[in-house]
Parts: sequence; structure tokens; C-alpha cells
Amino acid sequence: MQNQFLLYGANGYTGKLIAKLAASYNLRPILAGRTEANIKPLADELQLPYRIIDLDNAIQLESALSEVKLVLHAAGPYVYTAKQMLEACLKTGVHYIDINGDISVFEMLKQYDAAAKENNIMIMPGVGFDVVPTDCIALKLKNQMPDATHLKLAFASVGGGLSHGTAITMAGKIGEGGAARENGKIVKKPLGQKGMWVDFGGKKLFVMTIPWGDVSTAFTTTGISNIETYTGMAPKVYRLLKLQWAFNWLLRTEFVRNIIRKKIKEKPAGPSDEQRKSSSSLVWGEVSNAGGKTISAAISCLDGYSLTAHSSLIISKKILAGDLKAGYQTPAGCYGENLVSEIQGTKNI
Repeated sequence: MQNQFLLYGANGYTGKLIAKLAASYNLRPILAGRTEANIKPLADELQLPYRIIDLDNAIQLESALSEVKLVLHAAGPYVYTAKQMLEACLKTGVHYIDINGDISVFEMLKQYDAAAKENNIMIMPGVGFDVVPTDCIALKLKNQMPDATHLKLAFASVGGGLSHGTAITMAGKIGEGGAARENGKIVKKPLGQKGMWVDFGGKKLFVMTIPWGDVSTAFTTTGISNIETYTGMAPKVYRLLKLQWAFNWLLRTEFVRNIIRKKIKEKPAGPSDEQRKSSSSLVWGEVSNAGGKTISAAISCLDGYSLTAHSSLIISKKILAGDLKAGYQTPAGCYGENLVSEIQGTKNI
């Protein structure tokens, strides 16, 4: 069926949003996850088929993939789950997309480019808020300044909150520091090493450096060899975070991370429908060349979770219609700088 794909991790916060929105795109996902108690109620509610799959069970996984041409992988942390899913996709000739935002996972999946081309499948991680809006702005700016040598990308959320999955993934990275790209190489940096004020279309907000997925993907999309990524942060919190390096050894211990994970699970699964509807995202980018010239651009768009649901389904629909390129791809690299404009609520600011 041309409107069917496997949605693995359908019971997660973002997975549920994708599953519930799929019908509006005339798509009918097969819902999948590890536990029937978590998957079956959602499948019954939406009247969708479901499969129970343990990623460690290769036979079970490959059997489920044999039913489809595409998997949308929504079960993180991807550092533990992406490789198994992708390798099964290679064996079964199934296209792979995910909503990962981890630099190390992008870099790992990129190593499968040749294998994907040999098997005539597409690998496209980061089809959600990580990294569709920023990837599109990066390409737009590169097209306007072909000789750009430096790229800065920033985003800020207005309202909203974090899902359990996002928060747990972040908890696993606490104490690890940040990253940037310098002269084509990914370099470790202290988290929040740099801070600055950015004009998001008339709204000035403070941002600080973080290890966002574009440190990997924007280089693939644009070839720009110096990349920094930033997120909105209250200046007071930024000053506290600047001290984090002194405690990284402690924050990296499983004892501390387990305490944080336990606290996360005591919170709501993610932002409520009302919170998402009243939230939005601001995204900004700036390129510069050797002559010191700069060009910037900014957009406003849906909150990160809603945008992820829409963008992942828009890309799924394209792939199922045969609009794809074999090998490792980035969202804007494959579908162009205007991909983000296909998502409702996106506008230039």
C-alpha cells in the first residue's frame, strides 16, 4: 500500500502525535513498539494495525519491515536504537527516516551512505524539528552566499516544554559538553561556550551554543566548514551553566543521571495540547564570507513537537510517492530550502 509505513516508537509522546496526525495526510502507519500494553490501546483507538517488535530480535524486526517500504523510527535514545533499525532496513530494502537530533548518530548513520546506495534505499535522519527548519535556513543562506565560510544557526521556543523522551535523551548527555564544526571537523566545546543576542524578526533573545544536529547535517547540506548552533536561554541561567564544566565529572556519573531520569518520569509525558497550541518556535541563521559580509534570515513556525509530526509525515508521503534519493540524505539537501514552508504556520520574519 502506497500510504502505509512502519512507525516504530508509536507509543512515545511524539510517536503518538505522528500516529494521530497521519490520517490528515492520507497515511496509514503500522504502529510498532516493544510492549503490547503500550501499543495496542493506541492502535485500537485509531483503528490502525500494530506490531510488537524487539529491536534485539532480528527475525522479528525483519519480518515486520518486509511488509513496508518505509520506516519512521521514533524510538530514542537513538544512540542505542538507530543502528539496529538501519541495518535491518538495509537487509530488507526499506527506506529509513528518524526524528533524531544527536550529532553522533548523524555521523554514525552517514557511514552507511555507500551501503544505502547499493541497496537503493534512502537514509534521512532528522526529519523533525531536529533538523528541518534549521537545515532549510542553512541551505537558503548558502544559496544566497555561495562563498560562505561560516554559519551560525539559532532557535528559541516561545512556551511549551519537553517530552519524557527528549528529556531522557538530554539527561544522557549531561556533563558531555558541547560541539561545533571548525575547518570541516567536529570539535568538542564547553556547553554554552558562547552567548549572544539574536534578533528573531524584531524579537531580541539571548542564545547560547549547544551541540545541535546541524553541526553534522548543515555541513552535509551546505559544505560550509565552520558551524555553530545556539538555543534560547535566560542570561541568568546561562551564567550558571558557564560553571558546569567544573562539575562535568559528577554529572557524567550514572548515579546522578539515574536520579535525573527518575525525576523526569515523575513529570507529565510532554506539553499538553493547549501548551503546544499556544507555543511557537523561532529559527534564525547567519552566514559570513572571508570578506566579512553577512546575510541573515529568520522564520517562525510551529512548536517543535507539532512541527516534527507534520514534517515527518510530509517527508514520509514524498518517499512513499517515490520522491527520494538513494544514500544518506539531509531534509533540505534532498527536498530543497522551501521544505519547511510546506509545514502549516511557517512564515518569514
